[in-house]
Amino acid sequence: MKGLIGRKLGMASVFAEDGAVEHVTLIECGPCFVTQVKTMSTDGYRSVQLGFEEIIAKKVTGGVKGHLARNGLPGLRILREFRIGSSVELEEGQKLTADVFESGDYVDVTGKAKGKGFQGVMKRHGFRGGPKTHGQSDRQRSPGSIGATTTPGRVLKGKRMPGRMGGGRVTVQNLMVALVDVERNLIGVRGAVPGPVQGIVLIKEGRKQ
Repeated sequence: MKGLIGRKLGMASVFAEDGAVEHVTLIECGPCFVTQVKTMSTDGYRSVQLGFEEIIAKKVTGGVKGHLARNGLPGLRILREFRIGSSVELEEGQKLTADVFESGDYVDVTGKAKGKGFQGVMKRHGFRGGPKTHGQSDRQRSPGSIGATTTPGRVLKGKRMPGRMGGGRVTVQNLMVALVDVERNLIGVRGAVPGPVQGIVLIKEGRKQ
């Protein structure tokens, strides 16, 4: 299975084999521990639960502590589940590191996007705004009319309006792995990864290769 939990560290530049400079996002991915394996017979589907980032035992809730103690695992801060196919064989307690990926692999990276707070329609949806002339003084960045009168007599659902922007779950697909450092559990993927620095991300094998 090519899938790990990681932490975004920031961007860097590396040299490719042909001497070209590549801009990559560094991700500390692992070591991850297999905390639970779900099967068709027990749960009705196949998946594996991974744990990431060791912490002292007293910082883990009682339920999670008992869950991890079944396999003699240390306290883990992050637990996430990955769906797997029938050909993948993993054992509970197994340790996974960055060597599951190789340079040239394509991966999908999922994370929580940066929150931008409450924003207007020009920044949130790309509206062009109102005219700058003809007596306009305080409506330049407004959305304008948001609906009709008698028919339908209401604002339709899904209308693009001001509101909270960002902060949702985002997946960037088909990022190429340009660097793998097994000793430091680092991988570098070409391009941008969602979320802030030190944010938690999920790295999975690309679905649209």
